[in-house]
This record gives sequence, C-alpha cells and structure tokens, in this order.
Amino acid sequence: MDSNVIIKMNNVNFYYGASQALTDISMTFRKNKVTALIGPSGCGKSTLLRLLNRMNDLIDGTRVEGEILFEEKNIYASNVDPVEIRRKIGMVFQKPNPFPKTIYNNISYGPKLNGVGTTDMDTLVEQSLKQAVLWDEVKDILNKSAMNLSGGQQQRLCIARALAMKPDILLMDEPTSALDPISTAKIEELIEGLKKNYTIIIVTHNMQ
Repeated sequence: MDSNVIIKMNNVNFYYGASQALTDISMTFRKNKVTALIGPSGCGKSTLLRLLNRMNDLIDGTRVEGEILFEEKNIYASNVDPVEIRRKIGMVFQKPNPFPKTIYNNISYGPKLNGVGTTDMDTLVEQSLKQAVLWDEVKDILNKSAMNLSGGQQQRLCIARALAMKPDILLMDEPTSALDPISTAKIEELIEGLKKNYTIIIVTHNMQ
C-alpha cells in the first residue's frame, strides 16, 4: 500500500439487517489531508464514516463485507479490538456531546481510563485545549461544568477530548451543522490547522 495512504477500503458493502446501505465502496484516504465526504442527506456518508472506526458495530443486525485497511491491517479482522481502533481513530459528532462533568474532566476522562497518570494530565489537558483553540477561553474555569459553555465552545471541547487520546485520524460528522456562522468559521479554521498533525475525514454539506 502507498506509504501516504492511511486507510484503504476494498469492495466494502454494508447492511442494516437485510437493507444494503453501501455498495462496493473502494477508496483511499491519505495521511495528513482533509478528505470531505459530500452528498445529499441519506446517501450513506455518516454510515461510511462510522465504518472507519467500527461505530456501526454498536447497532444490532449490521453486517460488513469487504475489507477496510488501517495501516495495512483489516480493522474488521476477528483479532482486532474495536476499542483500540476507536482510540486511534477518534470521532466528533454532529451535535456537541460534552460529558456532564467539568471542562477538565471532559478532557482527562479518556486518558485516565487508558493509564495516563495525574502528573502528566495537566499538561495533556492544556495541550489538547490549545490544539482545539479553546485554552484561552476556559483556562480559568476548568473546574466549571462543560454544560455551561456555548455550542461552539462545546464542539471545540469535544474536538479537544478526541485529541487528548492522541489519535492518528479524526472523523468529523458534520461538526458545524448545529453552530452559528462565527462558531462555524472557528471550527473550519481549526480543522485547517489540525491537518498538519492528523488525518481528518469529514462529512459535510458545505462545498467550500
């Protein structure tokens, strides 16, 4: 596989029960690029995105045919741990979904479960929030509830939460669709900056 290719889909079919949602999909995603999946509602963009980190596994009755190679290994092989895949391939959803916890604990929750110690946590939280261009807005209220943030801030918090897991790939399912134009512009600028260090695959209706 080309060394610049991080994910390769080969003849992928996907089913919800007896209903086929995706047919014979073959495509590649390149490292440190932003790839946009664009199309009308209901055409399977979000379904395809969720295939890439096995989120569809959580839905009863789904079935995948073909192979999806991540770093040349089929992520649907029987010996692959989907939790580990989701750590390496993070996801940000359409609507902000912060945990009902403090801003700090939203970021630290995942890393703590994965063994990051208290000594390193403050640095990780700060780095993640800075990457998501949120640090300056929240650095003095880290012990306050994330639910008090604006919608745009909550979405950037969710991006920071995903980045704290140090993924290789960030999946984004219409991350600006619930936001106002100013918040949308901030997220778009953020995505442009993140591609230096991450591969980003985004579902969007925005043709720009």
